[in-house]
Amino acid sequence: MAQDNKPNEWFTTSYVRWERLLGPTRLSGQKTPSGVMLNGPTGRTCNLVTAAKHGDIELYVEFMLAKGSNSGVYLHGLYEIQIFDSFGSSEPMKSSDGGGIYHRWINNQGVGGSAPSRNASRRPGEWQSYQVWFEGPRFDASGRKTRNARFLRVLHNGLGVQSNVECEGPTLAHMEIPEAAENPLMLQGDHGPVAFRNIHWRPLRPLINR
Repeated sequence: MAQDNKPNEWFTTSYVRWERLLGPTRLSGQKTPSGVMLNGPTGRTCNLVTAAKHGDIELYVEFMLAKGSNSGVYLHGLYEIQIFDSFGSSEPMKSSDGGGIYHRWINNQGVGGSAPSRNASRRPGEWQSYQVWFEGPRFDASGRKTRNARFLRVLHNGLGVQSNVECEGPTLAHMEIPEAAENPLMLQGDHGPVAFRNIHWRPLRPLINR
C-alpha cells in the first residue's frame, strides 16, 4: 500500500525495459497483472509499505535500476539497505552506495552508516538481488530499548557486503513510526526508476548465543 495514502503510480508488468540508447535514465513496461512492480512512468512516486509487520527475518528481493537511479529497502520501515547505481565506481565505497546500510541524519548531517565491503553492483538494466538476515531491536517489559537493530548479514548479488552491523536508530528518510519489536517493510519509490520482483521473507530462526 502507498505510504501515508500518497498518490500511487506503481504498477505491475510482465517485463521491464531499460532503453539504454533512447532513455538511459528510464525504465518502462506495459501494465499487466504480473509479478514485477515498476514505480510508474517517471520513476518518482510514493513509497510502498506492507500491511504485514515483521520482526527478525530473512529477506530476499530482486530489483532493477536505470542509469543513475536510487532506491532502498527499509527493514521495519526504519533501517535502509541502499539501492543505488554504483556500477563501475572505483572510488572508496560509501553508505550511500549499493549494498550500503544508510546513515542516520542528525543536526543536518549524516551520522554512522556502513559502506559495503565491496562493489557488487551490476550494470543498469540487469536484475540484481539482496539477501538479508536481520534482527529487530529488543525491549524490556517497560518498553525501554535494550539492544539495537542489526543486520547480521547482507549478500548483494550473492556476495557478502555487510556483517553484524548495528543500527543505533532509524536511517535517513525512514517512516515516522517508533522503533518496535515488529514493523512493516518499506520499498522506496520516490528517488528514481526502480523495479522489484521475487520478494520473499520468513521469520529468522533463533540461534543459541546470537
